[in-house]
Amino acid sequence: MKDEILSRIQKKFPLVARPFQAIGEELGMSEAEVLEILQEQKQSNIIRQTSAIFDTKRLGYKSSLVAFKVKADKIDAGVEIINSHPGISHNYERNHDFNIWFTLGVSPESKLGLDKTVEILAKLTEADDFIMLPTLKLFKINVKLNTTGKDEKKEKVKKVVHTEIEMTPLHNAIVRRAQYDIEMVSEPFKAIIDELDIDYDKFFSILKELQDAGIMRRFASILNHRKAGFNANAMVVWDVDQGEKGEEIGATAAEFSAVSHCYLRPKYANWPYNLFTMVHGKTKEETNGIIAEMAKEIDAKSHMPLYSSREFKKIRIEYFTPAIEAWEDEHSRQEA
Repeated sequence: MKDEILSRIQKKFPLVARPFQAIGEELGMSEAEVLEILQEQKQSNIIRQTSAIFDTKRLGYKSSLVAFKVKADKIDAGVEIINSHPGISHNYERNHDFNIWFTLGVSPESKLGLDKTVEILAKLTEADDFIMLPTLKLFKINVKLNTTGKDEKKEKVKKVVHTEIEMTPLHNAIVRRAQYDIEMVSEPFKAIIDELDIDYDKFFSILKELQDAGIMRRFASILNHRKAGFNANAMVVWDVDQGEKGEEIGATAAEFSAVSHCYLRPKYANWPYNLFTMVHGKTKEETNGIIAEMAKEIDAKSHMPLYSSREFKKIRIEYFTPAIEAWEDEHSRQEA
């Protein structure tokens, strides 16, 4: 039952007062049995985090994937500098001349802005070159590892139309609290509703409003890929046509269940690849097999799998905290 539970909490976490009881009822288990399994998976670091997953852009943040070209003897010091920025969520070494790949987000109140922040990081790390790869078109972002082995190879990617809402102080307060990992206890949301002095109905109705507005992508558990047995995860980059044809190709790539992320990004003279897909497999052979199947359906001039050789950072950005402002204040003084 462990694999079924892990599959369930990745796909659609029950937003009810006692979510683990709801999962138990669905799978024919007691709440205590579900909690025992999840607490063990959490302790083993197979479950990385269970929380609301917010859309950086919809919250007003500016973000981009960034690739640095850093000399081998400067990587360790450079990574320490990059990771010191609170807006860095992911940072990997990959098998390419552009060897350090990270995602960076800056808040709506950022004084430096995204471009200037990257320039400062490039200067501090003594990067030989860098490229910024912001999202031009998002086709899919949905990490769901196939823990049961029963998932279909293809899946429908729904187009969602978002509603507009007015963000009240209570909405913002719930965003700040729901972004953090919940405890594996019978009523994991009780601390939030007690702190905010609201009832469960109000809490869940606001989460639904945030999801309908696209501000919250979903509420789910994210697994530690390697701990869960998925040891071969490749960022596969494809050189495809721009424009309408590129969008059709991106939609095709996103349908593969093993693809968790799929974006169109800019091309450069020194970087011809514009379609990015994250492909997950348990072995390199399995992942390469999936990539080969994708290549049969994707009209690309060329493609290249970039496997990560080292993971330096993988966290969620903490939204609306003073940490980024403090980093910017320190480095603005240094630039002055």
